[in-house]
Amino acid sequence: MRTLVLNAGYEPISIVSDRRALVLVLGGKASVLEADETRPLRSMCEDFARPQVILLNRYVRIPMTRQAPVSRKGVLRRDSHRCAYCDAFANTIDHVQPRSRGGRDSWENLVACCLRCNNVKGDRTPEEMGWTLRRRPLPPLPHRWIMRGSERTDAEEWAPYLVPVAA
Repeated sequence: MRTLVLNAGYEPISIVSDRRALVLVLGGKASVLEADETRPLRSMCEDFARPQVILLNRYVRIPMTRQAPVSRKGVLRRDSHRCAYCDAFANTIDHVQPRSRGGRDSWENLVACCLRCNNVKGDRTPEEMGWTLRRRPLPPLPHRWIMRGSERTDAEEWAPYLVPVAA
């Protein structure tokens, strides 16, 4: 289960496991705004309501960088683990312009790729293969990147706390 974490100013900052949220609450660092009483978290001696939305007691300053650093995990997350060439499940990344030909490690040159397409493409460009990218690789949107897990906002309890952002 996942829990929405709100900063002291009520802006969403992250999504954590319900156990991590309970540790924050029991440690006095947060308070529960919404909880699920039907499925409690159990310890040896006590039952606790499963937190769904918590509010931090102190404001946490979130540094706003202009662009997120490039990483393998970040590229896979940006592309939702979908291959840029065939839309299959992707667990590797590929340089659109191969590194051996001057391709750099940048958001615009890296895409998620399935193992099969990555092996077939090898050291060639998509144009040489006759392939097209399903979507143009771009840096991730900053408002979606700040809060990890915001791609999957499936909890209706979170709706009052999340402001819809135009993409």
